[in-house]
Amino acid sequence: MIRAVIFDWGGVLIDDPAPGLIAYFAEALGVTGEALVNAYIKFVQEFQKGMMSERSLWEGLCAALGVQRPYNPTLWQDAVRYVYSPKEEMFSFIVRLKDAGYKIGVLSNMEMAMMDYFNEQGYDMFDVTIFSCAEGARKPEQWIYKIALDRLQVMPRETVFIDDKEENIAAAVGLGIHGILFTSPEQVIKELIALPVNTVLELQSTP
Repeated sequence: MIRAVIFDWGGVLIDDPAPGLIAYFAEALGVTGEALVNAYIKFVQEFQKGMMSERSLWEGLCAALGVQRPYNPTLWQDAVRYVYSPKEEMFSFIVRLKDAGYKIGVLSNMEMAMMDYFNEQGYDMFDVTIFSCAEGARKPEQWIYKIALDRLQVMPRETVFIDDKEENIAAAVGLGIHGILFTSPEQVIKELIALPVNTVLELQSTP
């Protein structure tokens, strides 16, 4: 019996913010997107785990790129606001799942600026939210999935995890969680029905 559905954030519930963030920062720093990504790889784990401040990130990143550190102290937050684009059909689907009695969670590798912006939205359909920057762990590390299960108070076999990255799905499946690799809202609904998440049959036909 499925009791909980956990969703990734970027790429599942909102459009993947990475391309927009890369373009925004590359323009701000006067570098190519490729150079920015290559430099950021060295810092991403610490930054997304909340172990590095944004100031320290820009100092390290700009030193690696050989450019001046940006003056704007809210550059990351400004970029998040610029690229943030919710998938409204997924939010509608979550509300219906919630109304049908399922526990709903969000599990995301997320920077502090994105988490702060998320919290500003006042979403009330999520039972738990687990963000890497607040937990000191990130997908696909299994510890962060265990945190989600514990806070939702469900067993792995009672849980579905939806993400757009195969390595994150594989880690969840390794714990006994049902995994769905996101490609579209329609595909997610179809795979949930197959598990089965019985009420999705009703949700699909609801106007």
